[in-house]
Amino acid sequence: MEDENLFNTSLQIHLILSPITLLALLFIQAPYGKHYRGGWGPTISPSHAWFLMESPTLWLTLLIYPFGRNFSNPKSIALISVFLFHYIHRTLIYPIRLTKSRKNQNSKKPSFPISVVLMAFVYNLLNVYLQSRWVSHYADFNGGENDWWFWGRFWVGLVVFISGFAVNVKSDLVLVSLKGDDGGYKVPKGGMFEFVSCANYFGEIMEWFGWMVMIWSWVGVAFFLYTCSNLIPRAGANHRWYLEKFRDEYPKKRKAVIPFVY
Repeated sequence: MEDENLFNTSLQIHLILSPITLLALLFIQAPYGKHYRGGWGPTISPSHAWFLMESPTLWLTLLIYPFGRNFSNPKSIALISVFLFHYIHRTLIYPIRLTKSRKNQNSKKPSFPISVVLMAFVYNLLNVYLQSRWVSHYADFNGGENDWWFWGRFWVGLVVFISGFAVNVKSDLVLVSLKGDDGGYKVPKGGMFEFVSCANYFGEIMEWFGWMVMIWSWVGVAFFLYTCSNLIPRAGANHRWYLEKFRDEYPKKRKAVIPFVY
């Protein structure tokens, strides 16, 4: 009963975080990447930052999942495998790619404030607890719904998720290869960058929309809403940054993050 109360309270907090985050990011951009600025405390390299702040998605999932009643259920295993698939890439592979890219380009490593890392780390603790605990324990896979409804929904969501993952990874590869020896930014081109400035964000939004369809619960809704609240304002800021920096060189028809919409 205590765990159920903790779960429900955590879910309420997660749902409340979305509008708070959206409002905050309309006025203050997280100071990393092209928006880096001083005054946010000590910094570390981006590769170390991504590894540290995303790490709960792996170790906390693996600590929580085995203790749920759905631990051996095929539906539960299918869902948690998809979740871990994304975060193995984001926590382990992506930071390694960043490190190799910086070394090959001989460019100065941009700073990533530890304060931002800590905020992301705490958010991931909350989110991973909700996603993994719901999948491993609170979801009713044995009698709450028909198999055809679960697996039909799962495969539809998985197609969206994998499509978004492909867009996200391909776009990240474009971005990490753009900088020359001078460390300067260039106009991203190709793939979904022909439609939006932040194709990597569009791919991630697709992923967690697909996840929401797959798990069909409030924890999935909360995660998707937070993803949008976090990425869409930053995409708008990135889009304005590109337009100001490159001016006439930048494609005017390109949207910020949602093709043909925003």
